[in-house]
Amino acid sequence: MDLTTLLLCTLLLTACCCRRSAGVPDKVEPKPEILEFQVGDNAHLNCDSSLSIDDLSHVDWFFKHKDQRIHIFQVRRGQGQPDPGEYQHRLTLLDGANLSLEHVTPKDERIFICQVKGLASHTQEKYIQLQIYKAPKEPTIQASPSGISVISKVPQEVATCNGEDGYPIPHVTWYKNRRPLKDKNRIRITEVRTKESSGLYTVKSTLWAQLDKEDKDALFYCELSYRLPGGDHMKESKEVNVTVYYPMEKVWLEVTPNRLLKEGDKVELKCLSDGNPPPHFTIRKQDPISLSWLEVENISDGVLILEQAQKHHSGLYECLGLDFETGVETTDQQQLLVNYVSNVQVQPKAPVMSEGSSLKLNCSAESSQPLVFHWKREKTDEVLKNGSVLHLTNLTREAGGGYLCVASVPKVPGLKHTQLVNVTINGSPWVMAKEAHMWVRENEVVNLTCEVSGQPRPTISWSVNGTVHEHEKDFQTVLSILKVQVIPELLAKGAVCRASNSLGSNKTTIFLELVNLTTLTITTTGNTTSSQSTTTITSPSSAKANSTSTGDPVKKRTKQESKGVVIVAVIVCILLLAVLGAVLYFLYKKGKMPCGRSGKQEITLPLARKNEIVVEVKSDKLPEEMGLLQGSNGDKRAPRDQGEKYIDLRH
Repeated sequence: MDLTTLLLCTLLLTACCCRRSAGVPDKVEPKPEILEFQVGDNAHLNCDSSLSIDDLSHVDWFFKHKDQRIHIFQVRRGQGQPDPGEYQHRLTLLDGANLSLEHVTPKDERIFICQVKGLASHTQEKYIQLQIYKAPKEPTIQASPSGISVISKVPQEVATCNGEDGYPIPHVTWYKNRRPLKDKNRIRITEVRTKESSGLYTVKSTLWAQLDKEDKDALFYCELSYRLPGGDHMKESKEVNVTVYYPMEKVWLEVTPNRLLKEGDKVELKCLSDGNPPPHFTIRKQDPISLSWLEVENISDGVLILEQAQKHHSGLYECLGLDFETGVETTDQQQLLVNYVSNVQVQPKAPVMSEGSSLKLNCSAESSQPLVFHWKREKTDEVLKNGSVLHLTNLTREAGGGYLCVASVPKVPGLKHTQLVNVTINGSPWVMAKEAHMWVRENEVVNLTCEVSGQPRPTISWSVNGTVHEHEKDFQTVLSILKVQVIPELLAKGAVCRASNSLGSNKTTIFLELVNLTTLTITTTGNTTSSQSTTTITSPSSAKANSTSTGDPVKKRTKQESKGVVIVAVIVCILLLAVLGAVLYFLYKKGKMPCGRSGKQEITLPLARKNEIVVEVKSDKLPEEMGLLQGSNGDKRAPRDQGEKYIDLRH
């Protein structure tokens, strides 16, 4: 090195030392101002300066990329001009040298520099750090479709959580039953992070774990933690349950319904276990004689259904479960009892008795439970006696018919069986009535009924020709129905029904009478005058009273046919009376009732009984022939009541 070079180096070193001793510092970047925005916001970049705006010669804006400054905007004497590039169309000059950056994105997360030069070449700089945030979408979670076996010695996939379009990268936390899980021991968590072209991030987190049988009902979910301007936030996924497979420890056989069973019930035998998946089930029944096990057919998924259980279904059943994964076989047994009542018998089976004799009926049955017996009459359903024996003494015709022995089990509601026995009482034919009356119209076709009881079964014949139809009312009663036209000969003689068997004969006569008309006169009497009005209606006359057939059902039916017409006529009459009385009373009160007397003689009444309505009944027949004038019990009126009759309608 020559002397000139050495001298030059010495001078430079001396100048450097003098500068340091004079206190001239190296240039240090100021601390940037931090501004937070969400993706899509407009960011305001404020350039603060201690110089007044009039003193500004020019302002330049840069952004820092690595260690370089990239010029993006300049302001000259209040006029702004962007540089070509990514910010050319997004920067807008506000007041002074302040800028507005439109629709910020994750790529705008950088340092921006505002450089201001004054007229005296004085320079000022401001650093601005933009921080950009974007909330991720709602997290989605998917449980493992294959499930997890507790036998596995390594963690298996439980579920996967996805958080999309967030910035910065959201943090994923896993929870089980609301408790956070950590990546250690039997838990492992893996993440895959993907940066999209927009600068946003998608994170995919997978939970791996070794689970136990107790986790079969556990609920898992994930949580995304992220930051927005002003604070931290989080979003939770829905909860999912993952299928856990574990070997069975026991099986059991369940019988439904869980009560005392009876024949006819629908019964279900179901094999159950505490393993998942369920083992292969087999149901077997033990032979009561050989004690060997016989596999039951027609079972589905370990379920045997007896639609209508019978007593032969009773016995010992066994459920056998085989776990294919472990090869373990487990069994459980259950005794099935179907309660029954069978073989109900009555002795004697079909007794034939004579009138005045006595009869003893014995009832027996078989059952799986203690029995109780009672006897009922078939046609009335009346309970006659409790117990298995029924005594009948001094038998009459009415005692003939069906008797029911009911055998029931009190401990099993609804379990009962009955046995019917028919008791036959021998006797000559017996008719319901010696004679009967029936109201008819000439030439009409009518049905004449003859009811006969007797044993042996009687033969029935009619004294007139017609169409005859017979059917049995019960095992010892016969109904014979004659369809015939009403002709004068039939009206004159009537129809005779004859019945006979090996023990005797009997007969009944049905008399036919034509319907006659009776005149009814309705009379109203005024208060101070003798104003009367008369309304006449017609109705059929009633039958003569027949003391020999008071309890005769056939005769009652024939009387009812004629009395029906009479009842209708009476009802119509009463309604007319009510309407007419109301009209007359209204006219009287209004003073529009004409004065005068009618051809009838007024009946003198007390003052309190004036202006009342009475009914005048005229008839050329005797009172005992007037069905309309009989009481509800058929009572006849006294002879002094013949002639004009007045019925008081006040009440």
